[in-house]
Amino acid sequence: MAENKTRQNDLSVSDYVDAITDPVRRQDCLTLIELMSVATGHQARMWGTSIVGFDTRHYRYESGREGDICLIGFASRKQDLALYLTLGAGGCDDLLADLGKHKLGKGCLYIKRLSEIDLSSLTSIIEQTVIRIRQSA
Repeated sequence: MAENKTRQNDLSVSDYVDAITDPVRRQDCLTLIELMSVATGHQARMWGTSIVGFDTRHYRYESGREGDICLIGFASRKQDLALYLTLGAGGCDDLLADLGKHKLGKGCLYIKRLSEIDLSSLTSIIEQTVIRIRQSA
């Protein structure tokens, strides 16, 4: 079975954030680092070259494929900030309704700017996601 391409490594989170040319996006990433660090109790680590992740969890699919991935994380993509929160498992629908401008896809939450959403709702989504994932482990 092939190894995961996205693994925790020693690349610098600071270098990743500093390389973001848009100052608003860069500040949004710093805010996400703070929110996710507090929610997980773990410092940010790079996963692959473009995902800032927090803590780890082991997964196993019905197919037998298994591995380790960050508990939660985010990446600054061309169009959006992609937050990896495994939202496909549900549990945050009421908070998502109050979040503001966002998109969902394959367990990810996509937002353009933190200024376009309710930060309190996002904080609660992150906190509840961490609790839900840890309880299901």
